[in-house]
Amino acid sequence: MNTKAEQTKGASGADIAKLVLAVLVLAAGVFAYSWFGGDSSVPQSVRLLGVLVALVASLAIGAFTGPGRRVRGFLGESQFELRKVVWPTRDETLKTTGIIMAVVVVLSLLLGLIDLILKSVVLDWLLKLGR
Repeated sequence: MNTKAEQTKGASGADIAKLVLAVLVLAAGVFAYSWFGGDSSVPQSVRLLGVLVALVASLAIGAFTGPGRRVRGFLGESQFELRKVVWPTRDETLKTTGIIMAVVVVLSLLLGLIDLILKSVVLDWLLKLGR
């Protein structure tokens, strides 16, 4: 476990400017997609490619800010932790799934039986006593 404490400080002016630029690039890509939507001379695949380029460019710009570096560090540590996970084998997965399905069937039958008993008690006994 990583126990180092990190000091969080506000974003610098350059980071804020980069984030604003990233948002503007993405907004420009979406705007261009809709602007050229009415013009039939621009195929939709080219318009979609423009939005994807704008998305990649805005992510690249955002990755070089303070928050972007923290996100990249988090993703790197998450990938490192995922390598430590011991995944179940196919046989273990199938057996566990079968057990869960059997428990669900048994519990649904049990709840259905309880519902049937309560229905008969309420409708047949209690309501007939009131007549």
